[in-house]
Amino acid sequence: MAVTIEDLYRNYGLLADASKDNISQHKDAYQVILNGVKGGPKEKRLAAQFIPKFFSSFPEMADAAINAQLDLCEDEDVSIRRQAIKELPRFATGENILRVADILTQLLQTDDTAEFNQVNAALVSIFKIDARGTLGGLFSQILQGEDIVRERAIKFLSGKLKTLPEDVMTKEVEDYVFAETKKVLEDVTGEEFVLLMRLVSGLRVLQTVNGRQQLVELVVEQAFLEQALNPADPDTVDRLLQCTRQALPLFSKNVHSTRFVTYFCEHVLPNLSTLTSPVAELDIQLEVLKLLAEMSPFCGDMDKLEPNLNMLFTKLLEFMPLPPEEVENGENSANEEPKLQFSYVECLLFSFHQLGKKLPDFLIDKVDAEQLKDFKIRLQYFARGLQVYIRQLRVALQGKTGDALKTEENKIKVVALKITNNINVLIKDLFHNPPSFKSTVTLSWKPVQKTEAVAPKRPSGEEMGSSGSTKKQISPQSRRDARQIYNPPSGKYSATIGNFNYEQRGGFRGGRGRGFGARGGRSRGRIY
Repeated sequence: MAVTIEDLYRNYGLLADASKDNISQHKDAYQVILNGVKGGPKEKRLAAQFIPKFFSSFPEMADAAINAQLDLCEDEDVSIRRQAIKELPRFATGENILRVADILTQLLQTDDTAEFNQVNAALVSIFKIDARGTLGGLFSQILQGEDIVRERAIKFLSGKLKTLPEDVMTKEVEDYVFAETKKVLEDVTGEEFVLLMRLVSGLRVLQTVNGRQQLVELVVEQAFLEQALNPADPDTVDRLLQCTRQALPLFSKNVHSTRFVTYFCEHVLPNLSTLTSPVAELDIQLEVLKLLAEMSPFCGDMDKLEPNLNMLFTKLLEFMPLPPEEVENGENSANEEPKLQFSYVECLLFSFHQLGKKLPDFLIDKVDAEQLKDFKIRLQYFARGLQVYIRQLRVALQGKTGDALKTEENKIKVVALKITNNINVLIKDLFHNPPSFKSTVTLSWKPVQKTEAVAPKRPSGEEMGSSGSTKKQISPQSRRDARQIYNPPSGKYSATIGNFNYEQRGGFRGGRGRGFGARGGRSRGRIY
């Protein structure tokens, strides 16, 4: 005989009126309430509320009670499911916490927004009851559950753990999170890797030098720095980019970037022109050079410093052209001037400048006289074109403030001015005799620092390597000559400036099985 509303209320009253010592004698009354899950919608809604209320009074009926509530969590009526899910945290006592957490984690796969939010709220609720047990259920599903459950459980942890107070996220709990995350990282996709690194990077227990070093070690394992780079494989390239981006915020004067910088010098720079971009609109060469530049200040002692500096020097020469040859009448023999790729040169000069501090005699002792002469000619030619463009940018931006500087065109010019000023400062250092590595600049795509060096409007004769050439530059006639040497085309920077916010781009291409490799098959269906 089906249980009615009256039956439920009558047995509820019986249990509610029973004393704490006598309530365990009314198992039959509690069984009637459990049977309510087989009734109609009204009976089910009442059962969803009554079952958890008396759950703790009948420990020997715990399995039956939890299973009855689970039936309601899977009901066709979404309102019944929401009510049943809302009450699930009341079952999270003692040894049941792990099971309840496991169940709630599986319920994250719902496509109903309100129900999904209810599951999230329930998980947060049981975290405050037993964080360690809740994490056990979540990580169990991440390691063994269905793909959709795994994905949403990782996103839940990545987004919610940082909002929990310290009395919930104790050192013991954070240690457990780190240990379990390392297990998960043994087999992840690119997107999962990013989310998990975001998760562990926020743990208070890892906000020490030793903790940051442990995080770097995790990234190193994922980056496969012991393997040669295959520049033709976009997934391999993407893996390296993702790992480097995750490692960047961890580097400091005490946590070194040496292994990444070494890998970039030995494996990436030699293949720079053949790198296959994982994203069609991404300038992969500029992206790589920017990452190298950002890492270079944190590079420690390097085993192969001289060959790595030499690789940077060689690559820098590729992007710093020689002046065009002149025919007898003094005009250029070619109609088209070499293009000065400022964004690339900023990155390479900055990286060379940073590593050069470790071997300040490199340009004097390790580069032969002819090479050094060639390099200075290139620097001088680049610097002359640079001065012209800096003047043009300053004139274009003069008097502009507020909204006027927020137009797309002026934003590009502002960044271009930062780039050219940076290059100017670094070139001045290299023109010193002996070369100096003391100046400090802030990379053009990074937040402006108060100590950022600002280039003067016009270099001195010593800086340019020839006092005569400087005197000529001061005259109107020589300014015209300078413009003939380098006349920057309009929109020069529009193609490259747009790439500066690389952190905001998406992760690995494709679904699971791409990027960091396919993971093994996992069980399907209800396992709670």
